Amino acid sequence: MAGRIPDRDITAIREQTRIEDIVGDYVALRRAGADSLKGLCPFHDEKSPSFHVRPNHGHFHCFGCGEGGDVYSFLQKQEHISFVEAVEQLADRLGYQINYEGGGTAIKRDRGTRARLVAANAAAAKFYQEKLQTPEAQAARDYLSERDFDAAAAIQFGCGYAPAGWDTMTKALLSQGFEFSELEAAGLSKQGRKGPIDRFHRRLLWPIRNLGGDIIGFGARKLYDDDNLGKYMNTPETMLYKKSQVLFGLDHAKKSIAKGHQVVVVEGYTDVMAMHLAGVTTAVASCGTAFGEDHLALIRRLMMDDSYFRGEVIYTFDGDDAGKAAALKAFEGEQSISGQTFVAIAPEGMDPCELRQARGDAAVRDLIARRVPMFEFAIKTLLTEHDLDTAEGRVHALRDTVPVVARIKDIALRDEYARQLAGWVGWEEVSQVLGRVREEGARIRKAKGGGDSGRGGRRGAPARNRPEAEAAPTSARPQPNDPRLWPQREALKAALQYPAIAGTVFDSLPVECFDEPAYAIVRQAMISIGGTSSGLGGAAWVDSVRNAVDDPVIDPLVTELAVESMPVDEDNIARYITSVLARLQEVWVGSQIADIKSRLRRMAPSDDPDGYNAVFGDLVALEAYRRSLLEQALDPTVDVG
Repeated sequence: MAGRIPDRDITAIREQTRIEDIVGDYVALRRAGADSLKGLCPFHDEKSPSFHVRPNHGHFHCFGCGEGGDVYSFLQKQEHISFVEAVEQLADRLGYQINYEGGGTAIKRDRGTRARLVAANAAAAKFYQEKLQTPEAQAARDYLSERDFDAAAAIQFGCGYAPAGWDTMTKALLSQGFEFSELEAAGLSKQGRKGPIDRFHRRLLWPIRNLGGDIIGFGARKLYDDDNLGKYMNTPETMLYKKSQVLFGLDHAKKSIAKGHQVVVVEGYTDVMAMHLAGVTTAVASCGTAFGEDHLALIRRLMMDDSYFRGEVIYTFDGDDAGKAAALKAFEGEQSISGQTFVAIAPEGMDPCELRQARGDAAVRDLIARRVPMFEFAIKTLLTEHDLDTAEGRVHALRDTVPVVARIKDIALRDEYARQLAGWVGWEEVSQVLGRVREEGARIRKAKGGGDSGRGGRRGAPARNRPEAEAAPTSARPQPNDPRLWPQREALKAALQYPAIAGTVFDSLPVECFDEPAYAIVRQAMISIGGTSSGLGGAAWVDSVRNAVDDPVIDPLVTELAVESMPVDEDNIARYITSVLARLQEVWVGSQIADIKSRLRRMAPSDDPDGYNAVFGDLVALEAYRRSLLEQALDPTVDVG
């Protein structure tokens, strides 16, 4: 039984891990100011990025949903694992040897359930890959070679073979120390009439990985006519494998998707292989289910598909009727993403794998280059069902297609397709078609109780570098964009993010400078651990402040302040912090001046001239100090908001 993971190892692993690399496996990040990266939040659906990562401090925070924390928190939330599993997973990634207290480095880890299932899948993949090289697997190798996939391609995509024995794989993994309950939970084995048996038999297998690269399941293709369990089988739903949330090939494609803001959706495992080998390295396929909303959300985060980065989703379908039907079905969900959606259909009913076999890699690349917009494809597909050479055919064609065009939410795009529809049908009065589309659109929106999207008109530009604009205020936490509290917020951000720069000036600020209760709690927490001169920095400093807060409502505020961007370039950080602290001091000194003036009004100089002069002297000194602070706070070289 493994002992406890010591704090020194937890700290060392966190400090050696680049949080942007871990988060980057799940979210496309782009620069958003000094030591700040941002992307679309993986914890809630959003169209403008409010998810921020601070590499130097090792923390993340979403200003939209409020989720935040360090790299361990991110993995726990994203992978639904325990803290211990998160630590062990990052240790494995770093090659770090954990010294368990009470056991030493050689002790066998009592790893969490998820980690055991991942390990079981990895062991099964190794077993299947080795079996692919045996004489029994000749049919599997022939299947690949007949589709122009050589041994290198099989290795690249981890292809394997499930042998004929009922429990061959199960026995092999049991002998490696896995329990049947673990193999069953991973979807690798099941209970037969006479004991545990393998789930897959006599099939060609592909491992399916998550964004982090872990094998979470398998897809299996039949090879023999007497196999009556369906052409394809997949791992059943497990703790790891959720078919609506995984895509085959995404581990190979994610970097290209993020870089090119494009994803190509194909229908099968061999289609993914053919695409990648032909140079289309953004190809993925759903596993045992249709490409759906969860898949789109996953892809959007990788593409950074927001108001400023418009990605492309390209569906490839077989050229037969079933492929066209699938394309039209995909059209129904197209408008839920802001990226442009296209269709690419190979000639003569071929899929991408067959196209590569018949016409080579260049034909596959050309297929993607010749993509057509989803709207255009859907409309033209409906038009093929009508004889446009007759008046009756044109009338019926309009009846079928006008409702389709009317469902386009983008106003400008809807009108443009209405005009194009008139030309495709051969209707001379373009204004008539445009009018019918607008009438139908109004009817649809009235029935739904909604209005037009602003996508086609003038859009309100979201404030850049203002993630606080999306944060939802709560009763216990201050509104981030409250102008009166701006100096307090920026001062706390400076102390958390740059304690060495904020330094003694910040430490000299009394708690009374922070009249907002939540900010005062954070300031008091800093005082309790020794302030910026405590010697702590980075993630350790932020975590110490969070621990000192000891308030579940205010706790997320610390991470939020530690992650929120400074509104200046890196070169101006020091001057900006000086300016912010001067502004906060000036506000506090101003309140003291007001108190002294009030005292002077209540005093009679003739009654106590010495006392009056002393108070008046304090007033003069404070006003001189306030003027010096204003000079710093209003530094013309720094934009202080």
